[in-house]
Amino acid sequence: MGTETSFQPLLQVQKVTLEYQTAQHIVRATHQVSFEVDPGDRFVLLGPSGCGKSTLLKSVAGFIRPREGQIVLDGQVVEDPGPDRVVVFQEFDQLLPWKTVKQNVMFSLLASRTLGKREAEQRALHYLDKVGLSKFVDAYPHTLSGGMKARVAIARALAMQPKILLMDEPFAALDALTRRKMQEELLHLWGEVKFTLLFVTHSIEEALVVGNRILLLSPHPGRVRAEINSHAFDLHSQQGPAFQQTARRIHRLLFEEGAVEVPAVAEEEPAASVPSQPQKRIA
Repeated sequence: MGTETSFQPLLQVQKVTLEYQTAQHIVRATHQVSFEVDPGDRFVLLGPSGCGKSTLLKSVAGFIRPREGQIVLDGQVVEDPGPDRVVVFQEFDQLLPWKTVKQNVMFSLLASRTLGKREAEQRALHYLDKVGLSKFVDAYPHTLSGGMKARVAIARALAMQPKILLMDEPFAALDALTRRKMQEELLHLWGEVKFTLLFVTHSIEEALVVGNRILLLSPHPGRVRAEINSHAFDLHSQQGPAFQQTARRIHRLLFEEGAVEVPAVAEEEPAASVPSQPQKRIA
């Protein structure tokens, strides 16, 4: 008789309702959203504009406290921002223009007193090498392309070695070719470093490519519509019938009236080019 192995998710979002104040009234962004992220997951929050997915990510980061419910990371309730959660936003002008690429990556390590100067420099160079910017460590942000700025932002985040990396539509401002290249590089980097990722997008195709699990949120206020296992897909799957069929299914669940909430569903056999990755257990 086999022995069951105990398993604890890294992140637990438990019936979280989020609200924010406007000049006129209080807006409910999400309503009792629940999900779990396992170590090593590439977990995507997908939904139409205004469904509260970015607000939810900011709440995981500790910037917004839930009106109801709670968020638990590695057994601790999230109440404030912390170095165990690092956010990469859509705008890459967050880079300090008067600092070089290397200095930008070192900055958070030094400001948080995570490492001394020598150790911070070594770690910065390590992650800049991982994102392919070893030749640009002494360049300034204004000399970089949008895609290169995105790489610096990712290197800076990973250098903090957070428990979970939070990315809020990080490639939305890039042109189509650069966006595809950044998706490819993110997957390659995940294959090397095996970090845990919570990724926000409104693109069905990007969600299927980047994520191994996708949470679908309804239009405002965001409620959970379904969870999809997408580990079978990568950048080379986009023209395949299984990819297109799943994309149509997600569109129906997101936008068609009367779409029924469903449990997570495993897709077909994983693509051969997808590296080994965790898959959510389904009852």
